[in-house]
Amino acid sequence: MSEREAFERILALLHEAALDDTRWPTASALIDDTLGVRGNSFAVGDVLPEKEILFYFAGIFIHGERRHELEREYFEYYFSLDERVPRVRQLSDSQLIHMSELYSEEELKTSVVYNDYLNRVHAQNSMNFRLDGPNGTSIAWIVHDPVDGNGWSSTQLGSVRRLLPHLRQYVSVRQALAGSGALGASLTELLDTTGLGIIQLDRRGRIQNLNDRARELLRTGDGLFDKSGFLFARRPEDNAAFQRLLKRALPPIKAQGVGGSTIVRRASALPLLLHINPVESRSTDFRVWPVAALLLVVDPESRTRVDPDIAGETLDLTGTESLVAVLLAEGMSVRQIAVATSRKESTVRWHVKNILNKLGISRQADLVRLLLPLANAPESRYQRRNQS
Repeated sequence: MSEREAFERILALLHEAALDDTRWPTASALIDDTLGVRGNSFAVGDVLPEKEILFYFAGIFIHGERRHELEREYFEYYFSLDERVPRVRQLSDSQLIHMSELYSEEELKTSVVYNDYLNRVHAQNSMNFRLDGPNGTSIAWIVHDPVDGNGWSSTQLGSVRRLLPHLRQYVSVRQALAGSGALGASLTELLDTTGLGIIQLDRRGRIQNLNDRARELLRTGDGLFDKSGFLFARRPEDNAAFQRLLKRALPPIKAQGVGGSTIVRRASALPLLLHINPVESRSTDFRVWPVAALLLVVDPESRTRVDPDIAGETLDLTGTESLVAVLLAEGMSVRQIAVATSRKESTVRWHVKNILNKLGISRQADLVRLLLPLANAPESRYQRRNQS
């Protein structure tokens, strides 16, 4: 497999993994093999009070195998001792830095994390990145030590840099699906999603199928509309960017599509956020599967709503905690919640920490699973009291 073919296969696997959890180990293993490294790890999170972090995801993968025991060991013992954590948070977007540069000369001699844990996971000679993630989150990616034991070549570093925007896009699609409780859903099951618009496109960009939310958005024609089965943005400048996005995601036959995101502005509402994710071609019943790309349409003004009063009563949260929990479960980041509620980010982070402690969870996905069943719950006692 040539270098170009390997890179395109990695992209294809990242697109698959965005929709299917089981595909990430294969993508991770191919990244290791292509780069010639011993493994890679990445985490997505938001900073909470007292330097704690709300992790939306954190995983360590060695040649495609997820090492849960190493993850538990790190977070239960080493995380609180790791001197590099606050330094990684201060890195600029897409900045590359060698692991040894995140520790002082003295720490390189004395740090238990660097000398014990990172040695055992083959990451003392690793490269670290911090990426700006969706909704104000941060992505940390560690590419472990080169297999040959030598230093990093310019070719290796160039390949790593080329992967950065695609890793960010992978996380963006995952976050959009997580905010709607649709992680792990099949292409057919996604059409039942109510929290965001789902549009299936064929290789020409023609609409093959769509869910009710997407149909409603296209019917209004405010921002995004369809003409003869093809999609267009209302504003010329937005449409130019959108058509470029479609062209990259739906290239000629045998070329690998590339995912991406853009916004489409509306006259009377907040902009729509569009994520396009290529879908691997496959055959079914002797026919070619018609879906070549999936378009996710995120409307910030019409999320699946959960009544904060009901959430508070059900989960034993305070009024402010239940409101923050609902907004977090809807996919909003700490930064967005602060703006929406006119609170300081530090205050919101404090509430998030208390919510997670009360519920005994550590991830946004767990909170989504707790709250989504309450979306259609009957009125809260608080509402009934105020109506009587």
